[in-house]
Amino acid sequence: MSKINFIFSILFSFFLISCDDSKINRTDFFEIDKKEYLDKLEGFWLGQSIANWTGLITEMDKIGNIGQIKTGKFYTRHNWGGKDETNIWSSETSNNEINFVFREKGEIWGSDDDTDIEYMYQELLFQSNQTILSPQDIRDGWLKHIKIEEENFLWVSNQKAFDLMNEGLLPPKTSDPRFNEHFDMIDAQLTTEIFGLLSPINYKYALKMSNLPVRTTGRGDAALISEFYIIIHSLASTINKSKPLEKELIRISDLASEILNNNSYSFKMYDYVKSNFESGITWEQTRDSIYQRYQVDQKDGYDITSRNLYCNGCFASGINFASSLVSYFYGKGDFKETIKIATLSGWDSDNPASTWGGLLGFIHGKDEIEKIFNKSMSSTYNIHRTRQNFKNNGIDDFRNMSMKGTDIVDNVVEKTGGIVDQKNNKWLIKN
Repeated sequence: MSKINFIFSILFSFFLISCDDSKINRTDFFEIDKKEYLDKLEGFWLGQSIANWTGLITEMDKIGNIGQIKTGKFYTRHNWGGKDETNIWSSETSNNEINFVFREKGEIWGSDDDTDIEYMYQELLFQSNQTILSPQDIRDGWLKHIKIEEENFLWVSNQKAFDLMNEGLLPPKTSDPRFNEHFDMIDAQLTTEIFGLLSPINYKYALKMSNLPVRTTGRGDAALISEFYIIIHSLASTINKSKPLEKELIRISDLASEILNNNSYSFKMYDYVKSNFESGITWEQTRDSIYQRYQVDQKDGYDITSRNLYCNGCFASGINFASSLVSYFYGKGDFKETIKIATLSGWDSDNPASTWGGLLGFIHGKDEIEKIFNKSMSSTYNIHRTRQNFKNNGIDDFRNMSMKGTDIVDNVVEKTGGIVDQKNNKWLIKN
């Protein structure tokens, strides 16, 4: 923070205390306690890690029976606690139990593709003291922190974008359908949700911050779906804890759905899953109907099946968006139930699980997540499991990561006409 802005924030705090309330329109600002937000960001990283590693157990176990790869009946709630079945890459069953995964104190959470690019983007913003990354910033960051050789933990559109960067292309050309045939896969969404938390409440600026990162790998509905998640994460700070969380989650997702084009398959998916949820049928029935509607019958313009892709487009943004909404609605804000449903819903199950684990981890905060499971957990994180060239040989912790996040929010608040109130350790964010 600059000296001028620091002095201004102190003067503004004094102004709020000393002036006649009738001269101040307090509705112009939304107040956030920075200490509480720090705990929420720690909850984001912890919740996302629990859900990521839990969801990985069933990743690509169940994708339906279209095409060369057939995976049998989808999981139901009765599979929770049971054995993990085969996936699209292996015909051998594992010894894993479908259950929550934890890292105890003294152990280390490993990074995965649902957390590592977000970590990288936060680090690039923090180190550069910027709120907007340029095409060159993104390319340089990818080339520095991602291994060019396998195993580099990149999939479909991320891998193609990385290949194009190594050939000299800059974002957003790296998602241009003329160069990247995977532009409508899931990649953009799992790399950009954090931008919503770096611009709390002001989702329009979150979209500005994330515009290029989203379009590094995604176009069309894949980009819109990514922005839907970003808006939800930004609006999570508006949740009223005195109201039922289930209703508050629907409120912010309805607002976020306005980013979706009314004629797009993504908007129709949102409307379809929400309508099924409100009808009172089970989550399994809704999930099964999604498979029938979008992969068998190819309704609402979702034509992935007709393209004869590997695993019938199991990495596609669309089908995984619909699947993620099942756990979002039916989980009703309950952390455990949401992650259970996401893990059992099928397709790229670790991604929806990670998304909602991070969101609900943020909403509840780190302390509350540990209370939910009645245990203290590790906060140590190894970014070098999947990425490279970070300080301290890649070993970090959620507290430090979250402090960097709050520093970035400082910059965002100032940039968008808000006030960083150092005296009271609060942000005053313009409505």
